[in-house]
Amino acid sequence: MEIRNDQDWKQDIPAFRAKTAAFYAGELSKDAYKGFSGLYGSYAQKGGKASMLRLRMTGGCVTKEKLKFVADTIRKYQLHKAHFTTCQTIQLHDLDGAIVADIMEQALDVGIVTMGGGGDFPRNVTCSPLSGVDKEEYFNVLPWAKAAGEYLMGFIRAEKMPRKLKVAFSSSPKNLSHATYRDLGFAARPDGCFDVYSAGGLGNNPRFGVLIAEAVKPEDICYYIKAMWLTFRAYGNYENRGKARSRYMQESLGGAENYRKAFLEKLDEVYASGEDLKLQVQKMEVNKTGDGSTVSDSRALEQKQEGLYTVLWHPIGGQPDLSVLCALSDALQKMDEAEMRLAPDETAYIINLTGEEAKKVLAITAGNTAKTEFEASVSCIGASVCQVGVRDSQALLQACVKAVREADLPADALPKIHISGCPSSCGTHQTGVLGFRGAAKKVNDKTESAFLLYLNGCEEQGKEKMGEELGTILESQIPEFLTALGKTVADASLSFTQWNLENPDGVRTVAAPFIELQ
Repeated sequence: MEIRNDQDWKQDIPAFRAKTAAFYAGELSKDAYKGFSGLYGSYAQKGGKASMLRLRMTGGCVTKEKLKFVADTIRKYQLHKAHFTTCQTIQLHDLDGAIVADIMEQALDVGIVTMGGGGDFPRNVTCSPLSGVDKEEYFNVLPWAKAAGEYLMGFIRAEKMPRKLKVAFSSSPKNLSHATYRDLGFAARPDGCFDVYSAGGLGNNPRFGVLIAEAVKPEDICYYIKAMWLTFRAYGNYENRGKARSRYMQESLGGAENYRKAFLEKLDEVYASGEDLKLQVQKMEVNKTGDGSTVSDSRALEQKQEGLYTVLWHPIGGQPDLSVLCALSDALQKMDEAEMRLAPDETAYIINLTGEEAKKVLAITAGNTAKTEFEASVSCIGASVCQVGVRDSQALLQACVKAVREADLPADALPKIHISGCPSSCGTHQTGVLGFRGAAKKVNDKTESAFLLYLNGCEEQGKEKMGEELGTILESQIPEFLTALGKTVADASLSFTQWNLENPDGVRTVAAPFIELQ
């Protein structure tokens, strides 16, 4: 394995510049360019006229310095579109071929690496977004997630895996990072150790992870990462990309228990090699204290550190107003230990704020944030940008939010929905209470844009559940379906959560006319 520091990656960028120039000159096919550019965390957008760049933010941590780089880049290149992703990264969009490599290179100077952000490589390590400040966490898992992220970068130039590898850390059973159903997940325990899960994932053939080991000491996590890499290389499918994700190994090896045995055999090999993979990390403590100022707002959360607050900011669809993002960056530069954390549901949390600082952040973000749980719904970037996208999930979400606002429903009448433009489940539709996945439907012998509806998925550890497929609804009918559902819930004078519990067939009943439409 080749261990590099951030600056070392600059030696790879001239090759990217050359290939990108060839692609935009029409000398390289879309598929050939995609196979190359993914290594650099960049893809051409749909239509091949612009590029996106994925900025890795390990554990979703966006320090003030990194946020300033993003803001400076937005201003310097007059960018108009960015996206907070469900893998806790920031994507910059609509970049022309001449500047994408410049941004990639400049990002390295502030510790932002894009390498391995796409393609068949270890992806951004995800983590519970409020690690270190959450009152309900078992312990702060972020130092271990960051150490794992650094270790995984060493595999980018190692022998190639069949497909990408996603690693996650969760600090409590809320399981916001989906650690129990990633390729490899470390779920915190009250005793300060991890339970380790493997071979999980959403999309086609979804699987919850196999419990590989319990009460693993944090300092031993790299042994499990190395074993995961060896297991995937040994048993992953190199012939069929559609089946080249780790979750398929549960089937190919004859079941979960056989997979567990195969993994543990590789783990024994790692230990027997004598390679010292023990980790030592520095504790990440918040040194800041409150100054006596307080704030009371539904978007302001009290931290475990007395007198400090976190402000929740959820731009609809995870697409921030870039003038707001830049203004936020400017404000945070003057706030000690303030930091932005990105969550897998596209929420941004601004942590370590005094009451007065929280008020300033609330004011800056007030006009560019979800007002209800429904408006904080999750959507992938969608088919208007993504090459493999089937439907424009962002456009659907915007249409639904508009319709629900016009219906003037109670704030709790609808839940957060999860929208994926294709079966890949980047919008995590399969574990949302209500999920939609891009599809098609024939009406009067004509194929129309549609989405498949999922119901009652759950991400919580110990309660994980894949949503039930109810049927397909025309895209044009989904806003009407949701307003009808919200009105039904409101007429019962209940929140959606309570109504759904008391009426297990309720959603199915409301959805039936829309599903049956031919």
